[in-house]
Amino acid sequence: MTLLLVVVAYLLGATPTSYLVGRLCGVDLRREGSGNLGATNAFRVLGWKPALPILIVDVAKGWLPTYAFPLWAGRASPWWALLFGAAAIVGHVYSVWVGFRGGKGVATSAGVLLALAPVALLIGFLIWFGIVLSTGYVSLASIIAAPAVALAVAVLSGSGPVLWLTIAVAVFIIWAHRSNIRRLAASQENRFGRRAGKG
Repeated sequence: MTLLLVVVAYLLGATPTSYLVGRLCGVDLRREGSGNLGATNAFRVLGWKPALPILIVDVAKGWLPTYAFPLWAGRASPWWALLFGAAAIVGHVYSVWVGFRGGKGVATSAGVLLALAPVALLIGFLIWFGIVLSTGYVSLASIIAAPAVALAVAVLSGSGPVLWLTIAVAVFIIWAHRSNIRRLAASQENRFGRRAGKG
C-alpha cells in the first residue's frame, strides 16, 4: 500500500498541468517562452487566466499526497509525509508523461510545505512576493525565498525531518534555477511581464 501511494504521488506530481492547459489553448509550452512546464512560463505565454488554475493545481499536487497519503497508509511518522511530498516534487520536475520534463518544482514544493510548515511557507511567500514586486524577477524571488523558508523552519521548529526537507528543497530550487542565475548575473533575465532589456 505504501509503495503504491509513493508511485501515485509521483504520477500525481507528474501530471503536466501547464502542458495540458497550453494544449487546450493551442500552445505547446515546451516550445514557448522558457520551455518550462510551470506556472511562471504559462503566465508569460498564456496570460494570468490560464496560469492561475495551473498554479492552484500544481500547489495541490504537492499538498494532497503530503497531507492525505500518510493518513490513508496509516503512517504517522512525518518522514512518510516527506516521502510522499518528495515523490510529487520529483514527478512535477521530471514528468514521465512529457519526456521527463516539467517545471522547476516551486509551486509543488509550496504545496508540500503548506501541509507541513504553513507558517514558514507564509514567511517565504511574503519574501517571494516582496522581491517580485520590487524587482520583477520571479527567479530571484524563488532563489531567495526557498532558503528563507528553511531558515524559518529552523527558527520556528528547530531540527527535524521538515527542516531537512526544506534544506533539500532550497538546494534543489537553487540548482534548478542555475541558468536563471547566469542570466541574472548577465542582466539578461526576463522580468515579470517584461522581457530583458526593457526596464
